[in-house]
Formats: sequence, C-alpha cells, structure tokens
Amino acid sequence: MALKGNLKDFNVTQLFNLINLAHKTGSLTVEERGRRAEVCFKAGKLVYASLNGQDDGLIGVLEKAGKISPEQSRVIRARSKTNADKELGLLLINAGYVTQDDIVRSVRSHTLDVVYLLFTWSDGSFRFEPNKLPAEGAITVPIKLENIIMEGSRRVKEYEMLQDELPDLDMALRFTERPDARLHDINLTVEEWRVISFINPRNTIRQIAKANSIGDFQIRRIVYGLLSAGLVELIMPEGPKMVPDASEAASAPPPVKRSLILRLIDRVKRM
Repeated sequence: MALKGNLKDFNVTQLFNLINLAHKTGSLTVEERGRRAEVCFKAGKLVYASLNGQDDGLIGVLEKAGKISPEQSRVIRARSKTNADKELGLLLINAGYVTQDDIVRSVRSHTLDVVYLLFTWSDGSFRFEPNKLPAEGAITVPIKLENIIMEGSRRVKEYEMLQDELPDLDMALRFTERPDARLHDINLTVEEWRVISFINPRNTIRQIAKANSIGDFQIRRIVYGLLSAGLVELIMPEGPKMVPDASEAASAPPPVKRSLILRLIDRVKRM
C-alpha cells in the first residue's frame, strides 16, 4: 500500500530517514503550491529525481550545466528516435559533445538540487509508492542518504536565514558604482554568470529566477553572495518588466572572464 500524508505532520527529513533506515525501494511524490517533485529510491539509496517545470530530461540537465550548447541539443534531438535519456546519452558521447563522467556528474548535481529543494517545502502532501522505479531509459545515479539528510537539514537553516536577508523577491538589482574593485579573485559559476547577465533595474529577482529556471533557495543564495561581495545592491524595480525569454537564458555562456564581466556591467549600467 502507498504511504500518504502531509508535510506538516511528517516532513521530508523524517521521510528520508524512514526510507534510509528501512532500505526502501520506491517512488516518493511531493506536491506543494503547484510544484510537483518525484524522487526514486533503490534499497535505501537515492537514484533519481525530477521537478515539474524545471526538468527537460538529460538534454535540459546538460544545457543548464553548461555542458552542451542549444545547437548541440537540437542536433542530438534530431538524431534521436526516442526521448530516452540513455539513448540521448550515447548519442552525445559518440558525437564527442560530452563524456560519460560529464553526464554522471550533471545528473547527480541535478538530482541533488531537486532533493535539497524539497527540504525547504513545509506545506504540502506526499505519497510513497513501494517498488516503483523511474521509467525505463532514465539515467540513475545511486547516492547514499546519510549525507543528503545532514546537508538538507543544514540547508533548511540556511534557507530560513536567506529568507530573513532577502524576504522580497520582487525587488530589483543594480550594479554598484565600482564593482571592478571587488571582482578580483571572484570565481563565478555558470548559474551566477546567467544571473548577472539579467541584472537590470527593470528586472525583479523573481523574474530573473524564472527566466533561468532557478528555485527560490538558489536565487536567494546567488543574490546574497553578490550582495555580500559588494557587486550589486537592492533597489525598487524601474519601468516596465523586460526579462528576455527563458530560452535565451538557457544558452551556454562562454568561460567567465573578468574583462567580459566588466564590459557586461558597463553595458547594463548604460541601459
């Protein structure tokens, strides 16, 4: 029989502890405020996770990780006879676009991102179906639950802190007067680069997150880091909201270089 309940009565940490201790195999579906996540386990290990609205299979995962370009994505989709991730993975490897290690690392990172997001959900429903595994053709990466539970609990506390520091995601951002003085020795991830490319007084933090398919926790963490580094400051949004389409934000950016960021900042400040 399926186990059903409410997160107010039985939270994600408790669910994961139960699955870990009982070495359960099955699928956990969690729903909260229109969002739906599916997490699969095998013998007590996490093997797969997906989130509606932010999951486009292996191709989407690799694009978001900056491992392939939109053009490479289109080429592979055209060659594939199915949408099975395993077949797409073989095509990508044979085309020389990625390595097997690239795929494993990207899928693992995506799986953890979805799972850690669940720890911040406190009001919703869950359903655990024993012995249900991902669809055939899905790529699974076994991950032990002990460290996930510890990290997830830490992130809950961090999320609460970030909510206090950035309670309103409808604020906008702008670059400070002399960001170049603070850019020395700052290493930006692909995700941070994309957020920076959208910084404009007309774009709210919420819009930037939506355009880049980033959850509340991650956008708060990125913005808090930029604020702490003195690179940006919070302001009220100015004028019409003009965030580009999400498909534009999904293209893999070039390697981050300090000179490129400075030119970008100068261009945005003149807009």
